[in-house]
Amino acid sequence: MDDIRLTTDVLDVEKAVQTVTDPSCGAVSMFLGTTRNNFEGKNVVRLEYEAYESMAEKQLNRLCLDMRQKWDLHNILIHHRLGHVPVTESSVMIVISSPHRKESLEAVQYCIDQLKATVPIWKKEIYEEGDGCWKENKECPWASKS
Repeated sequence: MDDIRLTTDVLDVEKAVQTVTDPSCGAVSMFLGTTRNNFEGKNVVRLEYEAYESMAEKQLNRLCLDMRQKWDLHNILIHHRLGHVPVTESSVMIVISSPHRKESLEAVQYCIDQLKATVPIWKKEIYEEGDGCWKENKECPWASKS
C-alpha cells in the first residue's frame, strides 16, 4: 500500500504509524521534517509551502515504485504539508514498514533525499521581521553550489 498525500492539515503521526503497521513486518521507520525557529541568525516564525500538485503526486508515486524495486517494503506513507507550517510542526512525514529494519531505514533516508531533489514542492521561510526567503534544496540538480 502506498499512501501519498499533499495536505494543509496537521500531520498525524500516530495514525500514520497505524496505517503502515502490518503483522508481517518487524520494522516501521519514520522521518519527520519539522519547522525550526532559526536560520542563519534570523528568527523563523513559519514556513510556507507551495507545490505543482499533480506533478508532485506523480513524482511521489514514481519514488514509491523506485523504492519498491530497491528494497523489500510493505507499506509506504509520504505526507507533505502545503500552506503555512508553524515552528515545531511537521512539514513532511515518511513512514515505511518492512519485514526487517535495514530495508525501511535505508528507504526512509533515500526517500527524503529524492523527495527534496525531484518533487516540485517549494518552501519559503517567513522571519519574525516580516520578510521571507524562498529556499533552494541543495539536493536539487539545478541548485547553485556554494
